[in-house]
Amino acid sequence: FCRPYELKKASKRMTCHKRYKIKKKVREHHRKLRKEAKKRGHKKPRKDPGVPNSAPFKEALLREAELRKQQLEELKQQQKLERQKEPEKKRKLEVNPGDEQQSNVEPEQEFGEHKSKKAKIGKQNPKKLHCQELKKVIEASDVVLEILDARDPLGCRCPQVEEAIVRSGQKKLVLVLNKSDLVPKENLENWLNYLNKELPTVVFKASTNLKDKGKKLKVRKKKSVPFTSKICCGKEALWKLLEGFRESCGKTIQVGVIGFPNVGKSSIINSLKQEQICNVGVPMGLTRSIQVVPLDKQITVLDSPSFIISPCNSSAALALRSPASIEELKPLEAASAILSQADSRQVVLKYTVPEYKDSLDFFAKLAQRRGLQQKGGSPNVEVAAKLLWSEWTGASLGYYCHPPTSWNPPPHLNERVTAGMKKGFNLEELERNNAHSLQVLRSPHLANAILFCSSGLTNGIIDEKDIPGELPRQRENKQKKGKVHGEDNNAEISDMSLVEETRGAMLKESTAGELSARSLILDRMTKEDDAYDFSTDYV
Repeated sequence: FCRPYELKKASKRMTCHKRYKIKKKVREHHRKLRKEAKKRGHKKPRKDPGVPNSAPFKEALLREAELRKQQLEELKQQQKLERQKEPEKKRKLEVNPGDEQQSNVEPEQEFGEHKSKKAKIGKQNPKKLHCQELKKVIEASDVVLEILDARDPLGCRCPQVEEAIVRSGQKKLVLVLNKSDLVPKENLENWLNYLNKELPTVVFKASTNLKDKGKKLKVRKKKSVPFTSKICCGKEALWKLLEGFRESCGKTIQVGVIGFPNVGKSSIINSLKQEQICNVGVPMGLTRSIQVVPLDKQITVLDSPSFIISPCNSSAALALRSPASIEELKPLEAASAILSQADSRQVVLKYTVPEYKDSLDFFAKLAQRRGLQQKGGSPNVEVAAKLLWSEWTGASLGYYCHPPTSWNPPPHLNERVTAGMKKGFNLEELERNNAHSLQVLRSPHLANAILFCSSGLTNGIIDEKDIPGELPRQRENKQKKGKVHGEDNNAEISDMSLVEETRGAMLKESTAGELSARSLILDRMTKEDDAYDFSTDYV
């Protein structure tokens, strides 16, 4: 039933005769299009035959063709930019016809100023930038967390930075023992007792399986074990310590996170936030500037670049704590220095190699064991040294150091300073949380870990004036680069000079027949330059 003022919807039904008629017309139309396309003929793109291997001076010809192609692309880009600028110039002339001269001068001046600023930033030493950023973090922080690698806690402490924090006044310094799952429990307890005499210390194991930013981890809650070693350990202890200090202060606080490279500064921030906010990776020195991460409305964390190690330290300390150690030291020297301070029996058991006489013998045996060979079948000693270095600086190898037998506090930490640093913190609650973390942690057995002889406190550089100049190895690399690329590092000029040299050599040494073949090939390439792709080499 339908009322007179209500309209019915049009039906989509149609008769079979009409439907089949439409389909027939469509088929006829498609057939007509195919027929017309066949009459016009289908032009296939011509395949590039390439330069034959028998052609004389094939490499030089390909290089010339590539250079020509690059120059054409640059010209096209310049023309495109000019075309884009033309309407802007016209608009300016329409608005201010009398200011044509000023408009031509001002952009050049602005461009020059911008270029000079960029040049200054580019010329500035990255180590100086690290020192500047570190000072900013220390000045802005109320609590400073010094992150230590539990495998060598004493080697991760920097007396110069700690002294600067003590001098700054009302700032608290807290030690965080990260990577606690790589150390035997007995050794971790001994280090905790030793470091608690000086400063408040937190046992921590950063999370490694966090999701991307914005996607929080969903952790199943258990009554007996609130957090497992697979995800994170010590987060609750650190949270309660910071919240207790904030309540005693009665204001919002900023927490600075500092430490040497690869101790896990950014990983700890990600674990506290339960998000992948800071960049984390195996390469050293990923964090190069301050990063502000708000944990909640009252606590803000500041991520900082790593400490700059002083060159007066031992070679083992340089290899383990410096982000540029592989560039400044040779890989073989750095790995040999690390190996000299490790227990040889435990190294043999860990890497399953026979007993070795010296470091070179060990690297040769390790290369044979791992199948690292050079041309001719000889063991690749340098690659084996790099492999050892990466394992010892990474977060997979378990090694440990014994704490000193007698407690000797550094000169910048006396009884008055240590008492002041512990004020405002609930140390009893921290002790209970650390004991619980030790129970939960799954640490390796003592037999599976390697004993390492620590070189003690690692000296760092906090003042920009103390940063040394270029090392001789870096100068050699720069000189080599300068010889290859020229003083101005202009790749095009160097390529053009190589082409000119090859041309001269060809004119001198080539015969008349070779020259004629070369000219024919060049003519063919110039005519069909756009159609060919000279980046591939056909055999």
